[in-house]
Amino acid sequence: MSLFTRSRQPLDTAEGGADSEDDTGGTGVAGETSGATEEAGTASGEGADTADGTETASGEGADPAEAVAAERDEGAEKADGTDEAADPAERSDSPPPGWFGWRRRYPRTARGVTMGTTVLAGALVLFALLVPNRLERLGPEAFFRLPAEGILLAGLLLAVPPRSRRLMSVAAGALLGLLTVLKFVDMGFYSVLARPFDLVLDWILLDDAAEFIRESFGRTGQVLAVVGVIVLIVAVLILMTLATVRVTNLMVGHRAVATRTTLILGTAWITCMTLGIQIAGVPLATKGNADFVNNRIEQVQAGLKDGRVFEKQAAVDAFAQTPPDQLLTGLRGKDVLFTFIESYGRVAIDDPAMAPQIDSVLKEGTNSLKAAGFQSRSAWLKSPVTGAGSWLAHSTFLSGLWIKNQQRYRSLTTSDRATLGSYFRKTGAWRTVGIVPGVRRAWPEGKFFALDHIYDSEHLGYNGPYFSWTPVPDQFSLEAFQRLEHGKKNRDPIMAEIILASSHNPWSPIARMTDWDELGDGSIFNQIKKEGTDPKEVWKDPERVRTEYRHAIEYSLHSLTEWVERYGTDDTVLVFLGDHQPVPTVTAGSTSKDVPVTIVARDPKVLDKIADWNWTDGLKPAENAPTWGMDRFRDRFMTAYGPRGD
Repeated sequence: MSLFTRSRQPLDTAEGGADSEDDTGGTGVAGETSGATEEAGTASGEGADTADGTETASGEGADPAEAVAAERDEGAEKADGTDEAADPAERSDSPPPGWFGWRRRYPRTARGVTMGTTVLAGALVLFALLVPNRLERLGPEAFFRLPAEGILLAGLLLAVPPRSRRLMSVAAGALLGLLTVLKFVDMGFYSVLARPFDLVLDWILLDDAAEFIRESFGRTGQVLAVVGVIVLIVAVLILMTLATVRVTNLMVGHRAVATRTTLILGTAWITCMTLGIQIAGVPLATKGNADFVNNRIEQVQAGLKDGRVFEKQAAVDAFAQTPPDQLLTGLRGKDVLFTFIESYGRVAIDDPAMAPQIDSVLKEGTNSLKAAGFQSRSAWLKSPVTGAGSWLAHSTFLSGLWIKNQQRYRSLTTSDRATLGSYFRKTGAWRTVGIVPGVRRAWPEGKFFALDHIYDSEHLGYNGPYFSWTPVPDQFSLEAFQRLEHGKKNRDPIMAEIILASSHNPWSPIARMTDWDELGDGSIFNQIKKEGTDPKEVWKDPERVRTEYRHAIEYSLHSLTEWVERYGTDDTVLVFLGDHQPVPTVTAGSTSKDVPVTIVARDPKVLDKIADWNWTDGLKPAENAPTWGMDRFRDRFMTAYGPRGD
């Protein structure tokens, strides 16, 4: 029998009298009363148990077993062979009362277990009412508050009739369980994406999370993680429901005390809310769960409307009717390379702990490129995402639409919306290719982005090791691009989408620069990986995570600038940018979604066409450099390099 199983109690027969089994027959009070009664009966031997669990006097000093035997003998000749006065608990074919007889044998211990379980049930309910949905708010002060929802619920449970009370307590417990699960999910989303879970639009991301675990920890790790999450969710729902029922029964069993306490707490809540009383900067009176539910309702409503809003936005394209011979005329004959550096966010440049080292890399890159004849301009773009969701940022940049969720991404990639790749291909003057080492399975969306040929992780000629999530180190990806496309003779101009994935979370271990002539098939990276850090150790310390992130960004920047120095020509136009800020562990509370963007070219006419953009000279954007939404880049770029920009 579970600790939460209800004990049998006499039924309530009159209004206003003792509560029915709905009130006192549950865990907590009933269990304690039964345990106390059994303890008294066992210690004194003054009575025998009856069928309803109470004691009947059988004479002082009488042996209950002998009395029962005598009664059975006297009624043995009854036609049905039973004794109506006999206690079923004492019959040989009946199970012993209470936890398989354990309560009777150890009444004091049983009572302690009952009380302890009741305390744990109360603590669990209080935890559900007060736990925040963000890890950084999960401190002791969060649990020293008065929850309005708990006080109101207690008052309602005390006021409603017994049968309604049972249904209400079960429903309230299930709801608290669901809210607790949702808060746990929010903690994960805030830790990675710096936003709460979207009940309408984010379900697809759970599959992506499972895939990320598989790629990082193997199939076994993925299965264990998924099973563990399912077990945790079921356990929370069941335990929260049982705990709420138990606390309800305790309140009903002590109705007078519970009523007074509820009134006092209600008065205290109103007073604290009116006066704005706080503890350690946290309001003592809270209605956090009500606000939490209200925000979720508004989120769901917005999510359901978002599809219609996006459809109207996608229908507007300033270049849809532009003839092919008038598109991108200012870049004819050039190799245009749109290159994304994973997680290259503003924090890498602005954070005091990283700024000196990153600043040194950017200055070195600016000077070395200038020595090779290249000039550069930089600014900021605001990404639609932070922490993760690279594909949403990439599609925003390429399509000119704000792709902030998976629903919009699916709508976009199944539409006929033109991207930068589409317009380059439409001219007939460029071959469009994709270097996407992070793709390790079918990628049907590649057709939407108008790429004539896609080189994924299996088609770059790499035979070295994975670096955590990263299948191919950046230096090798760029060298493969040179070997497979850029270095070919007598070719057409190229428009390439290149993803540099070495700076993708979790940044441990990371590759390091090696001699370009010794890259071979990538086997050289086996030794480099052995010399790298262990992600399980790195992620125990946030400062080590930030350090490894910085190293990863340095490696990606070195790989890209050295490639341009080594292989760039007068016809090279490089546009490189970050796709989003890294996870909150690295940004340390920053809410910025800004990422750097840079254009590099040897031909001065290329940069002259964007002179009115007022971007900063060099690879490092100034703090006050222009900041655009990432969705605005496509149209501005095509305007600058089209007939209207000539």
